[in-house]
Amino acid sequence: MSLTRDFFIALSKNQLLNNGAKKWGLKLGASKVVAGTDINSMMKSVKELNANGIGATIDNLGEFVYSKEEALEAKASILETLEAIQQHGVTAHMSIKLTQVGLDVDYKFCLENMREIVAAAANYAIFINIDMEDYSHLQQTLDILHALLEDYDNVGTVIQSYLYRSEKDLENLQNVRLRLVKGAYKELSEVSYQSKQDIDMNYLKLIKLRLQQPAFTSIATHDHHIIDAVKKFAKENSIPRDRFEFQMLYGFRSDMQKELAEEGYAFTTYVPFGQDWYGYYMRRLAERPQNINLALKSLVSK
Repeated sequence: MSLTRDFFIALSKNQLLNNGAKKWGLKLGASKVVAGTDINSMMKSVKELNANGIGATIDNLGEFVYSKEEALEAKASILETLEAIQQHGVTAHMSIKLTQVGLDVDYKFCLENMREIVAAAANYAIFINIDMEDYSHLQQTLDILHALLEDYDNVGTVIQSYLYRSEKDLENLQNVRLRLVKGAYKELSEVSYQSKQDIDMNYLKLIKLRLQQPAFTSIATHDHHIIDAVKKFAKENSIPRDRFEFQMLYGFRSDMQKELAEEGYAFTTYVPFGQDWYGYYMRRLAERPQNINLALKSLVSK
């Protein structure tokens, strides 16, 4: 299992394959977990979710950005998506990777791009979630978050339970809206838990700590054992349902997503779209190797 995970994570970092994937279109099963390559197809999916009482956090996919021109193009696409959210009146916010808007190009350049994005989102009362990437980008991500929080309150980020430092980061972000996840990258044992059991234990620990803090929390997991434990903890500790939500990825456990929304829990689906789907899809295969069946079935049907 770990070898399979490592294999797909390595594939997700291959820029040559990423470039080729843009020409393939949403093949290899990716159309099951990516909501199209353009705004119109994505909006159709978001409206279907909204009709079932489910919100969306939209990811305009983009990776391997190493020039200012590419970052500016990505920023323009994100601003266009924000306008579409406003115009269509959907229940949605956005999730953004800092590398997409220039973090690997220049820190100050990235920060200015994010200031423009967050300011535009604030005008529409839209929340911006800064996705957490691999460990090498973690501290810069938090630094940019704190810089943005000096002027805006519609921005937050992600805490990954497989990192040793996450409990301390959680304490430093008590008043900031956060998403809690297990983590989707391959990290060294010096900085992260390696076993599923340790990661799961720390994840549940962080969730319980966080739910007793004041700010809104998104609990992103497909693990029904974790979800049941959260329900029980919230009930036993009289934590109101408007203080947290569950999140899952688009295309995964759709029946459970609807069930949780029908039970009265706030629910948001992570909706990725765009031409740059390859890296995202490879990480989904790494997390859930059974999804390889999607790719194999897609290839056979071509």
